Amino acid sequence: MTEGTIHIRKGREKPIRNQHPWIFSGAIFKADNAEDGDIVTVLDHKGNFLARGYWNHLSQIQVRIMTWEDETIDEAWWRNMLQRAIMTRYPKPEFYAGNRIINAENDFIPGLIVDRYSNYLVLQALTLYIDQQKQMIAELLADLFEQADMPIKGIYERSDVDVRGKEGLKETKGLLWGEEPPELVPFRDDNLIRIVDVRTGHKTGYYLDQRENHALIQELSEQNSWTFDDNRILNTFSFSGGFGLRSTAHVVNVDSSEEALELARHTYKGNEWRDKNVDYVEADVFDYLRDAVERQEEYDLVILDPPKFAQNKRQVDSAARGYKDINLNGFKLVKSRGYLMTFSCSGAISRDLFQKIVFGALADSGRQAQIIKHLSASADHPIALTFPEGEYLKGLLLKVY
Repeated sequence: MTEGTIHIRKGREKPIRNQHPWIFSGAIFKADNAEDGDIVTVLDHKGNFLARGYWNHLSQIQVRIMTWEDETIDEAWWRNMLQRAIMTRYPKPEFYAGNRIINAENDFIPGLIVDRYSNYLVLQALTLYIDQQKQMIAELLADLFEQADMPIKGIYERSDVDVRGKEGLKETKGLLWGEEPPELVPFRDDNLIRIVDVRTGHKTGYYLDQRENHALIQELSEQNSWTFDDNRILNTFSFSGGFGLRSTAHVVNVDSSEEALELARHTYKGNEWRDKNVDYVEADVFDYLRDAVERQEEYDLVILDPPKFAQNKRQVDSAARGYKDINLNGFKLVKSRGYLMTFSCSGAISRDLFQKIVFGALADSGRQAQIIKHLSASADHPIALTFPEGEYLKGLLLKVY
């Protein structure tokens, strides 16, 4: 097979030389012998080598770069890159029950997400080329984990995401390697048992990017001596209740999905010490917050962890209104000297813009607040320094007066 060649327009090569992994259609002068899903060599307008990546003319991001070295993308390359990502998370051969293994562009493997839950891996193939390579990738991952003395039982695909449509792909899921995971997979997180629905749960089954922020709740609970009887936490967009599981306070988990709340019940029952003084409320969070304000409820901690409000830049204004709405009511529900923990996972909303939105909500609420901590995704979700788009999750821990 002849490797295709992509020629970059004069003056458009700087982002590529700076190792940004995306090449948009407007930067491309012409494509020679390039077939969708194939590896291509990227050249500047003088014919000098720039990078090597994979091509899909159907996508607005027509080339995703895999290397800036003049090297062959073959099975040996894949083995090396996968092993590098694994060893970043596991510097020593030891068991860690739940974390991200491959973080796409941020691990210099665009279009590939891999998460681990106990003895199972969950893989997302987001692009055409990765979809074509997924069986080989699964077999390499299984072999690498076996060699590291961390054997896995199965690798399940969760490529049921709408972003695949931009690559001309349909959503798909199913077993790639080994044995089918059970309906619910338990995994250990410090001294807690988490429950994940690998086959139908959100994302790959869990929000691993929030794991370290979950642990922060435990710190707050201990510092403030929160108890089941005297203190309350409102955990909105709660999914499986991950934030509230870390506290010794009375937790109200609110989510619009009964399936998510049922998963939360399973999780809390799996941690017997925590399976009391917990409320599960199926409701639209926007409505619930407004009603709670009318009822003059108060909480020691309010957690706002909504889904992505802005899918793209065109939706930023409407998303900003949504974030302001929930934060305004969140401020009104926090006790004096209590806390608000608020997040945005919308990549189109910058950290600076998010902080300005929260400031606007604070101003309208009539409260005062201090930033105690800026929050990000867990350390197993690294961000490539040349790929600022990789920082999608941003949050604030605020003390409210």
